Amino acid sequence: MKPLALGLCLMILMHGARGQEAPGPSPQPGPEIRKLAYYLGTWKGEGEAKGGPFGPAGKLSSTTTCEWFAGGFQLVCRGEENGPTGKRSFLNIRGYDGKKKSYAEYGISSLGDSEYTTGGTIEDGRKTFIVDIDAGGKPGQVRYTERQVSPTLFTYRAEVSVDGGPWTEIAEGKVAKVE
Repeated sequence: MKPLALGLCLMILMHGARGQEAPGPSPQPGPEIRKLAYYLGTWKGEGEAKGGPFGPAGKLSSTTTCEWFAGGFQLVCRGEENGPTGKRSFLNIRGYDGKKKSYAEYGISSLGDSEYTTGGTIEDGRKTFIVDIDAGGKPGQVRYTERQVSPTLFTYRAEVSVDGGPWTEIAEGKVAKVE
């Protein structure tokens, strides 16, 4: 029997065996995942980048639309940002890592970058991520904080610490729900 035919037969047999099992209850999103529902819909942001190690100062604007992925365990968010370094489209997947007991985000952009961030928290209407970075050959961290002001408005602040130094603000703004 050819390898392709053998593989197809095995898939059919495995599918048939699974089909005979009694269906179990579908997993349901827990309270940590339900906190992500805050971000459903379309949001418009405006803010200001401060000049520093990541680029020049200037105005920031963004539009982001988030919806549940099938099953309701992750949010898929697509959007665009405009700032002093230009325009960037992005796709982010937000979820909760039950093993690490923290929020995680995976993102890609039209500039070719990708990042995976874990260790996030959402407590008392405040979302926080601290990300390790390379700041010009020195170790650094970026601290990103959002504060949910109302069901349709949150503020954000990004700060950087290089080589264990003090936290310096690099961006701030507000984001309002429009749909």
